Amino acid sequence: MDSRLLNIGFGNAVKVSRILAVVNPGSSPIRKLKEEARAEKKLIDVTEGRRTRAIILLDSGHLILSSVQPETISQRLLAIDQEYRNPTHLLAKGKEEDADA
Repeated sequence: MDSRLLNIGFGNAVKVSRILAVVNPGSSPIRKLKEEARAEKKLIDVTEGRRTRAIILLDSGHLILSSVQPETISQRLLAIDQEYRNPTHLLAKGKEEDADA
């Protein structure tokens, strides 16, 4: 089972395998989707009162409001994917840090 977690701001994380999309909240269809999720009690707000910059759609139908930019979330997802595909990179990095100590 895949248990990698993605930091979505303020110490909150979501399971990578559950993410379907990361979208900008500005478009009309996304705002409508947000209101539908709110009515169905499937909206999770982790912005801590800050402006919503990204909406994360999950495979369960839940929407997560995040104050982290969609580009930042995408970069974090890419980094997680690269670590998953090339774990030897992490091992080499750890050995370099041990040698420096």
